[in-house]
Amino acid sequence: MRYLHLTFLLCVLSVFSANPHLENSPSTTTTTLNSDTANSTSSNDGEPGISNVILQSKDGGKTWQDISLDLPENGEPQDFFAGESDVYLRLKNEMYHSKSNSATPVWEKANVPDPEKASIAFNRSGVMAYNYEGEVYKKVPATGTWMPIYQDFKKRSMRTIFETSNGTLFLGFDSGLYKSADKGKSWKQVQSEGWLGNLVESEGVLMGTGQKGIMRSVDNGEQWEWVISEGGVGIAVELIDGGFAAISYNTITKSRRIRTSLDSGKTWKAIDESIQPLLYIPSFNGFSDAASISSIKQMGNYFICGHPTGILLSGDKGKTWKVVHKGVDQKVFKLYSSANVLYALLMNLGC
Repeated sequence: MRYLHLTFLLCVLSVFSANPHLENSPSTTTTTLNSDTANSTSSNDGEPGISNVILQSKDGGKTWQDISLDLPENGEPQDFFAGESDVYLRLKNEMYHSKSNSATPVWEKANVPDPEKASIAFNRSGVMAYNYEGEVYKKVPATGTWMPIYQDFKKRSMRTIFETSNGTLFLGFDSGLYKSADKGKSWKQVQSEGWLGNLVESEGVLMGTGQKGIMRSVDNGEQWEWVISEGGVGIAVELIDGGFAAISYNTITKSRRIRTSLDSGKTWKAIDESIQPLLYIPSFNGFSDAASISSIKQMGNYFICGHPTGILLSGDKGKTWKVVHKGVDQKVFKLYSSANVLYALLMNLGC
């Protein structure tokens, strides 16, 4: 009898160890989320901690290749910046550059000012580097030289730089958003409701993330309104075919939500109903509700989402999702696009 009890106990333990979400996920999860690990990246012979930290997809997110072994140094990347043809990687205390059309990234050290703290912005007038102290530099084309710009307007806590199609400049800070219509000669504050994150533009409509959610402007950034505001912050805003996609945090449901708008941001539709049952994931401190969906991208007819479960793909505008690359415990993949190439950077939860 003792052996029978022991056998039963081992069977129970094996079930729970095989599925860490079983205790906390509704039984309906498997009917709404199609699980598929096709072409999941296998581990390599690199040192511990450097495999599967950067993935690359050239087929719209369907399959992913681990390019971590091509990194110039060992260690986890700190940040990633993607333009139309160039990508920058911050690793340890250095910044590296590569062309996104390479079969495999060839990383070269970039002579960026303050590389351990710099962020990169790709604007219509050129590539810019900036830091939290408010220092802004512009890269001289075809050289490795960076020239300081906007030196007459310097504020700390800078978060973003954005240039519209008509040349209007915006600088986002913890204290709000500033605008220049004369190429940085003069500036005025156009938004003062907390910090501002990233901005995007489509057909004269500006959309941005902020401390109160997702905001919109239809008059070249003179006035702004909150179009998604549910008590939490805006996580991401992206361009999609015919409109915008956004991720924001809802303080009532304690979850990040994905929505799309096809009418210039006037109305929004949730596309994450089948993902919601997986938002509450085990963590070392109980349950991690805020640290879930990291990013949303569109490639062709597919939406791609970064989630602790893994990289999710939807071919029906978010009605159903399938896992095309498994996640890593206590981590989440954040997605970036460069022309027709997708990159996924493994980040800590909450990033």
